[in-house]
Amino acid sequence: RITKSIDAALQLSKSYGVSGTDFGHVVILFVLIVITKLIDSVLEDCGISSGMTQDQESVYPIEGPQPMDMDVKGVSAVKQNEQREQLRRRNIVMALEVLHIMAADTKIQAFLRLICLNMPDKFSVLSQRLTLIEAHKMALERLLPTSHKIDDLVMYIWRVSNLDYQPNNKRLVGVLGNLRSSNSMLGQLTGAGRAACWIIFDIYMENAMDGRHLGGISAIEIIKEMSKTAQAINEASWQETFKALWISALRLVQRAREPLEGPIPHLDTRLCMLLALIPLAIAAILKEETDACGAEGNKSLPRRLGLVSSLQDLVQYSGLLVPPSSLVNVANAAASKAAIFRANCKVVGGNPSMIGQSDSSTKAVGNMLHLIVEACISRNLIDTTAYLWPGYVVLPGHSKDTSLPQESPWVNFMQGAPLSDPLKNALIATPASSVAELDKLYHIALNGSEQEKSAAAKIVCGASLVRGWNIQEHVVRMVVKLLSPPLPSDSSLQGSMSHYLSQKSTLNAILLGVSYVDAVHIFSLYGMVPDVAAALMPLCEAFGSMPPPSNHRSTIVDETSVYSVFSCAFLCLLRLWKFYKPPQEYCLAGRGGSVRLELTLDYLVLMHNSRIEFPNSSATSTNSGSSTGSFDEVPTQPIYIDSFPKLRAWYIQNQACIASTLSGLGNTNPVHQVANKILSMICRKMTKSGVVSGNLSSASSSSVSGSSLSTSDDSYQRPTLPAWEFLEAVPYVLEAVLTACYHGRISSRDMTTSLRDLVDFLPASLAAIVSYFSAEITRGIWKAVPMNGTEWPSPGAALHSIEDEVKEILASAGVQIHSCYPRGVPPMLPLPMAALVSLTITFKLDRSLDYIHGIIGQALENCAGGSSWPSMPIIGALWTQKVRRWHDFIVLSCIRSPFGRDKDAVAQLIQSCFSSFLRSSPSSGSDITASRGVGALMGESITGHQGLHFPMAPGFIYLRTCRTFHDTYFVSEMILRQVIDCSHKLANGWSSNGPPHLKSGRPPLSGAASMASQVAMLGAGLLCVAGGPLLVQVLYEETLPTLLLSAQEQMLEDPGPVASTLQGYAMANMLFFCGSLLWGSEKTSPIMKLSFLSRRPRVVGTHMDFIAGVLDGHILLGCDPGTWKAYVSCFVFLVVKFVPTWLRDIKLDTLKKIAVGLRSWHEHDLALSLLERGGPKTISAVVETLLQ
Repeated sequence: RITKSIDAALQLSKSYGVSGTDFGHVVILFVLIVITKLIDSVLEDCGISSGMTQDQESVYPIEGPQPMDMDVKGVSAVKQNEQREQLRRRNIVMALEVLHIMAADTKIQAFLRLICLNMPDKFSVLSQRLTLIEAHKMALERLLPTSHKIDDLVMYIWRVSNLDYQPNNKRLVGVLGNLRSSNSMLGQLTGAGRAACWIIFDIYMENAMDGRHLGGISAIEIIKEMSKTAQAINEASWQETFKALWISALRLVQRAREPLEGPIPHLDTRLCMLLALIPLAIAAILKEETDACGAEGNKSLPRRLGLVSSLQDLVQYSGLLVPPSSLVNVANAAASKAAIFRANCKVVGGNPSMIGQSDSSTKAVGNMLHLIVEACISRNLIDTTAYLWPGYVVLPGHSKDTSLPQESPWVNFMQGAPLSDPLKNALIATPASSVAELDKLYHIALNGSEQEKSAAAKIVCGASLVRGWNIQEHVVRMVVKLLSPPLPSDSSLQGSMSHYLSQKSTLNAILLGVSYVDAVHIFSLYGMVPDVAAALMPLCEAFGSMPPPSNHRSTIVDETSVYSVFSCAFLCLLRLWKFYKPPQEYCLAGRGGSVRLELTLDYLVLMHNSRIEFPNSSATSTNSGSSTGSFDEVPTQPIYIDSFPKLRAWYIQNQACIASTLSGLGNTNPVHQVANKILSMICRKMTKSGVVSGNLSSASSSSVSGSSLSTSDDSYQRPTLPAWEFLEAVPYVLEAVLTACYHGRISSRDMTTSLRDLVDFLPASLAAIVSYFSAEITRGIWKAVPMNGTEWPSPGAALHSIEDEVKEILASAGVQIHSCYPRGVPPMLPLPMAALVSLTITFKLDRSLDYIHGIIGQALENCAGGSSWPSMPIIGALWTQKVRRWHDFIVLSCIRSPFGRDKDAVAQLIQSCFSSFLRSSPSSGSDITASRGVGALMGESITGHQGLHFPMAPGFIYLRTCRTFHDTYFVSEMILRQVIDCSHKLANGWSSNGPPHLKSGRPPLSGAASMASQVAMLGAGLLCVAGGPLLVQVLYEETLPTLLLSAQEQMLEDPGPVASTLQGYAMANMLFFCGSLLWGSEKTSPIMKLSFLSRRPRVVGTHMDFIAGVLDGHILLGCDPGTWKAYVSCFVFLVVKFVPTWLRDIKLDTLKKIAVGLRSWHEHDLALSLLERGGPKTISAVVETLLQ
């Protein structure tokens, strides 16, 4: 009743547009209207307009101050005016005194903070008044006594708008015991160490270099969100944050400055991270600042100044700036460009705007910093005044060999030179330097002659794609655009396949170019995988529906045919997701199984359509300051799998083939008839007749092996069918051939030959071969065959050599494994595995076959992982015999094998990661480039002068093997237990450093707390890369609650008060870091929300319900009470301070229970802050708490 009376009297609902006001809303709005009216009265008494709009009420019933009814008998007009002036002054003073008292009251401040948090538009009315008071402060001070301070009033109210939670240090000190100083407590709770707290950058960047796993989200977007989150959590400046990014990327490049030779991403991909992706991510961060400040191009904003300072600081780290040998000339050219600018700047008297052409003979010594600066200048992040920085230009000494930069062939191209073979080859080998050059090339690719179109396609997929770092984002989009040729204006061709046939040569050239392993990985890093898939789907549908010419023999030749274009497009499309994954990898397994998200074609289509709905979310569309060409247009039409019926039919058949065995076919089934023709074609070279079924329609058997092969002339006729019809029959052909080999009706050599003939005729058949054999290997129903060199190829002595090298590498990283292959016994493989590896080693190592090697390489590793038989070392030995220069790459691939099923090896590797990180971490020092465990964890180099570098860093091995861990639940538990164990060791180390009664003999506990936070960050990074969003969900909902509910002796025996508290602190940090790294600290792009953010409310809500249940007494704990108290206090503190938006999704009852529990521990400020940030639903609860 009182609430309704106040609402009716002051018309709060009407004034503030709030419907259904409850007690809490009425109280805070009452406070707001009182303060607002008092300020308005002061302003109007001073003759200052309050800036109210027409629909806002004035303090007075009639506009403006009116004459008062006074007894003026015998009083002169002058005296009357003086009395009125005194009353006005007195009113102003009294109003300001009341405002001062109200603003200084903590409860009133809490009420105002609730309005600021939940009704920012209402609080803006008060902010406008404060701005007026500050603007007229001089006039107000002339009317007030000198003792009154307006600054205090303004400060009290402005303090409310600072929404960052500032903890009570004395309260927080009690969480970790008595420290000598509490001033640094906030720092230690949020990661005071400025070196290893950035470990997540190194983990992400190195993990992104694994080309076996493509992502659908741009690395630009991920780095941007990760940088903002890390900057907030570490409470670092933007200079420190940007510097940490550059340092981590430079370490990434130095780690592989002498790259392995093999079908993996090379140095170009690492340089893409340093010179393109990070500058673009920083550009996106700076753009957010300029958009918020409305100061486009302002060079004095904090983030931009931080970028400049971070680049200037890099000069001192000469060891990391040494360029790889392949980049020495490029770096020298960049340095010479700066030297020329500097020399000309001196000539014109220091005015950069007057600089013109210069003496090109000026030389300078370059390093990686010069390339970084050029990348930033090209995107307008900094200007050319960077050339004048002290120490930036280093002139060559007598021993330096700095060749002069040669004239770019792009100059001749822009001057109109024809695309002759020499110029074409030079343009392929030299990256373009401007968008204008790309624009001209794009125009030729669309409108030139057939020869020019093909040449332009090869040029754009050359060095400009893999090494054109300053314009790479435009090249990537240009290639995707060229994969979608526009429909011709001639209406008679629309709706037909003619427009695709007319672009056949150009499309074939582009498809071969993007099949290069570095190119595919670069598309993934730019988040273009969904767009590439959307461009390839129409090509597959069109070319797969066209029959080949009647004289078609083989596709593995230098010709462009319908089958070759289809096969290249189809296999490129399949490389974008793991189409061959066995059933166990597709499902969310129960405890003891795998928890991992994998890309699928449906998900790629969904992501592509989401980018059309939110075009600004694409990181590659970030405006980098260059004028973009027509190829940068965002696609406007969504695509759906149902629009491609042939592709959809194959997609469904492939999933069915993976999930279950094939069934028998009827006599009249057309697919059966096609399979007969294919069998007749591929078996024509066999020396014996009657060894394979020619009659697949036998109703008496579910198998496709039956009667003898017909050897008439019709059997030699090759099927001239559209590729989709051909592919539909291939699984049945494979079953017939494999079954015949199993029963001895054909030899292994004949089977390999027939499979090779099948791939030669239609390379896209390799997809069906990989899917079918992968599924059969996983089922484990086929006998093992001896790899003895008679029927099947033998790995020979290379097998034991590779096994010994793998054991040596893992031993250097702290992992001990057992031998799988006893000497003297011939190694064996399951029949489908032997058939697949025998087929793969028949292919030549030709750049034109990259689209085939890209499929078979990952397929072999997947098949080895899907089998219970230790197969990978045998496969590696066979390939080592074929390509000896790939030896190091093959050995590195084989180290994954032991971790697929051996939990003990996984546990050893995880333990080694933490021990190496702690062992090399100094107790003091804050330099961001200090080792602090990063060097020992990730390694300084992968390769040395004699091959692989020893010892191999455990963190690098973990990142290359973590996706093979089968039981990811076990991984989650192991990482969490290692974090707890490390915090226990840190606490014991602190306790042992000095007598118990003499605290001055010990280092501060803040050091142990800081290291525990860094260990938690390491654990979060390792867990996120191993299982992604689903494993983080398991950590929140199962792993950590289970550990807290376990008996104390199951964690650590008698940890002691300091250790138990530090354990709870480390657990809270790890849980918080996992969530914040995945979900971010604030609003993210729609694409990020599509991928991860939708799970956050449920996951965090479930865990907060668990905490509330324990605090409410409904759940009994098994852990130490000190661990529980430290865990809850720290986790709530971190959420309240850094990610308060999470709390808006938590149930009100849950927040109330947690707040009651915190108050029982005398954490009143933390409990109040928790409720304040719970959204509008918690307003009444906060008000009631404050008024009690």
